[in-house]
Amino acid sequence: MSPRILVVEDDEALRTQLIRGLERRGWACIAADDAPLCRTRLLAAQPFDAALLDLNLGTDNGLDLIAPILRHSPACRVLVLTGYGSIPSAVAATRRGAHNYLTKPASLADILAALDADPVADTPLLPDVPPSLERLEWEHIQRVLEEHDGNISAAARVLGIHRRTLQRRLKKRPSASDYARDWQSPEK
Repeated sequence: MSPRILVVEDDEALRTQLIRGLERRGWACIAADDAPLCRTRLLAAQPFDAALLDLNLGTDNGLDLIAPILRHSPACRVLVLTGYGSIPSAVAATRRGAHNYLTKPASLADILAALDADPVADTPLLPDVPPSLERLEWEHIQRVLEEHDGNISAAARVLGIHRRTLQRRLKKRPSASDYARDWQSPEK
């Protein structure tokens, strides 16, 4: 018997792509594009082995579906997918019972690996030193820019800086060696 997976995604193209890929790998897929349809699917379905939940389902919050899914299928591995990843939403997802959390775009291989992973055993080691200020600034700018669909003027207003200043900072993208330096121990 094929493992069963519930795919709750409001983006039709992504949902179709996920279902095709999962079915090619032997999964039996049940799909929903919003929270009410997901709840209806739960009433009529056998238990699921896994569930893929989009965090942002139009006006609905995908996190609100974790508890009903786990009541229906206690052994289900719930994976939350989001294009708006943040530490607070990842913590909220795991506190509500999600098995794992991925940001979009995630490949099918990433999704299957996250479903199979043991989040406790596979937790990456923390660096010996905190990230550099430049790296933190770059990541914060990228998050704000993403929240405003790449609109530099809107992002600059939120960051409280001039648009040209933001453009100059974006040109100073940290290099791979800068990121590698963040993971190395300080010289003694």
